[in-house]
Amino acid sequence: MRVLLISTYDLGRQPFGLASPAAWLRNAGVDVDCADTSRERLTDERITAAALVAFYLPMHTATRLAAPLIDRVKRVNPSAALAAYGLYAPINEGWLREKGVAHVLGPEGEEELVRLSAAEGEEERSPRESRPHLTLSPHRAGLLPLAKYAALQMPDGSTRVAGSTDATRGCKHLCRHCPIVPVYKGRFHAIPVDAVLDDIRQQVAAGAQHISFGDPDFFNGPTHARRIVERMAAEWPGVTFDVTIKIEHILRHASMLPLLARTGCVFITSAVESIDDEVLRHLAKGHTRADFVQAVHLCRDAGVTLLPTFVAFTPWTTLEGYDELLETIDELGLREQVAPIQLAIRLLITSGSPLLELPDIQAVITEFDPASLTWPWRHRDPRVDARQESVMRSVGARAAKRRAVPHMTEAWYCCAEPSVEDMHLV
Repeated sequence: MRVLLISTYDLGRQPFGLASPAAWLRNAGVDVDCADTSRERLTDERITAAALVAFYLPMHTATRLAAPLIDRVKRVNPSAALAAYGLYAPINEGWLREKGVAHVLGPEGEEELVRLSAAEGEEERSPRESRPHLTLSPHRAGLLPLAKYAALQMPDGSTRVAGSTDATRGCKHLCRHCPIVPVYKGRFHAIPVDAVLDDIRQQVAAGAQHISFGDPDFFNGPTHARRIVERMAAEWPGVTFDVTIKIEHILRHASMLPLLARTGCVFITSAVESIDDEVLRHLAKGHTRADFVQAVHLCRDAGVTLLPTFVAFTPWTTLEGYDELLETIDELGLREQVAPIQLAIRLLITSGSPLLELPDIQAVITEFDPASLTWPWRHRDPRVDARQESVMRSVGARAAKRRAVPHMTEAWYCCAEPSVEDMHLV
């Protein structure tokens, strides 16, 4: 039996969500084919060769891009069993089942994929043979070369081949707009250190000079994080890395920032979202504007670049507040650290979002839109919506220029509408 695993988009990274289940399936003796349609065209021959086709849906963009591809797989290989896994699969279970996806799994669907693939021949295997173990390292053989993915861009114009991995899964925080919350509900767990390092080791052997940690918050488990970066620096002293950390954790674990700098961290991404304390309270972010300002100075003092991200347009955004955001970015010397797209992002309200519990949200949303997989909303002040549309057009028309800070060459964000070019890849 052959299983075809498909990733449509994973922030420009070689997909962990292909490599991890591939390891589990191959460990169980299953023939696996992995396709990343953000970087390659998927042929009909690969589709027809599979008895089970599973779509990796880690984010909104990936899910939107999967829609026409699901239709294509059903047309090309109507006998194939269809599955979906990843963070956005359970969130969109009803829509997926309407599309003909029979098996909707969660973000850690490795074991279920093994069971699905072994359903016909399970009686012939012993439990030990058919059940993989939790410490399996991702299997990246057969994936596209790292050089085909986003690279680390340095201020001097040089680039470094980048790999990626996860050190934890889930998140212990409950930010209202975050898609992790409806699935994990404040839970997270650490991936064994040796498994994380094994994954990094195979990527360094494949040419990686930099590693992006995909954890929602690298400091959810600070002791675990310390062990990983110390061992990583000892084994690969020339390999750099980047992480994502919440503002409140930057403050709480400020003593670890110099360690990150010493061990090769070139930047920290942090979802600041807003500088308006009222908006931050609605989003349940757990930090204030003052906390953000303090975090900027702490990172600067430690010698680590902070790359803040924003949800610039929300139902609570005002024109004056937006102008104040731009002024604050300038005052803090962050113009180079903020990718232009961050100034155009509009709050997405997805199925099952805790935002739907807020009366302010209920007052502005319309009917759920299955085409966009969101609850569309309009601002009470139409000038705010007009500003967002204008900024987005401006960002889309702006030519890319070299930034004076380290950053990834594919600057995008997880909750985004796919472009026309992306849709053509399927």
